[in-house]
Amino acid sequence: MTTAIFSHADCLRHEMGDWHPECPARLQAIDDQLIASGLAALIERRDAPLASVDDLELVHAAQVIDRAAIQPPPGEYLALDADTLLNQHSWRAALRAAGAAIAATDAVMAGEIDNAFCAVRPPGHHATPSASMGFCLFNNVAIAAAHAMQLYGLERVAIVDFDVHHGNGTEEAFAHDPRVLMASFFQHPLYPYSGVHAPGTAPAHLVNIPVPAYSCGDTIRALVREHWLPALHAHRPQLLFISAGFDAHREDEMASMGLVEADYAWITHQLVEVAREHAKGRIVSCLEGGYALSALGRSVVAHLKVLAGIA
Repeated sequence: MTTAIFSHADCLRHEMGDWHPECPARLQAIDDQLIASGLAALIERRDAPLASVDDLELVHAAQVIDRAAIQPPPGEYLALDADTLLNQHSWRAALRAAGAAIAATDAVMAGEIDNAFCAVRPPGHHATPSASMGFCLFNNVAIAAAHAMQLYGLERVAIVDFDVHHGNGTEEAFAHDPRVLMASFFQHPLYPYSGVHAPGTAPAHLVNIPVPAYSCGDTIRALVREHWLPALHAHRPQLLFISAGFDAHREDEMASMGLVEADYAWITHQLVEVAREHAKGRIVSCLEGGYALSALGRSVVAHLKVLAGIA
């Protein structure tokens, strides 16, 4: 399979203070592991373009965009919420992150590549149509999914989110759009304390499953078999997106779950098989969380090896 990595140096320039776990070192740790594993020489890299305001408006209200466009003076920060801040480079980084997801979608739809991984920051899945939050300015995956449906007329897409935190922004963006199947697991209770529905009340296209702290790979593999895969095969997505957060790793202190690299590889393999059957193999994966730097880099390598058909 042909896989490309979309990224840009602008994504390294966004930072929210030395104390903040969502830091430029995350992308550097991924690059280090790609080099050490030998993958860097095997996978094409493409520069992410800048998304347009029109692209952002596919998901986000004007006030969200306008606020994120504020550029503080050098060395200063503007807080959007308690843990989401802007520096002078954040606007361009956010445009690159959304632009990467859009460009990857276009390349996959054009048949230039089979699948793509967007190594970008800021992440996106907490950004709702009406607010930036949870380290996220714009919802990169949601924007790319909306772009795919608008430009290519896709009738069915899927977004699979394996970040340890519920993708509240993605759920809110598509809660009333049955063209988009969202499947996820997330530790509960945990930020953003959302995604839990009373039995029988969740729309059929939202397959978002809370799991308790200390859940390990066997538990997650079982729920993928029992819940995600039947829903994905029933939906028959024409394009599959992944919100690829790696903070459910057992080394990550942002949560309390027990996944390891082999679990991420196994999940990715299941999604590759779904995409092969229904979507001509087309997958766009975008980095979300993952804050234990070594574990993040190793997990991304495991994910990419499966996407590239190397594992």
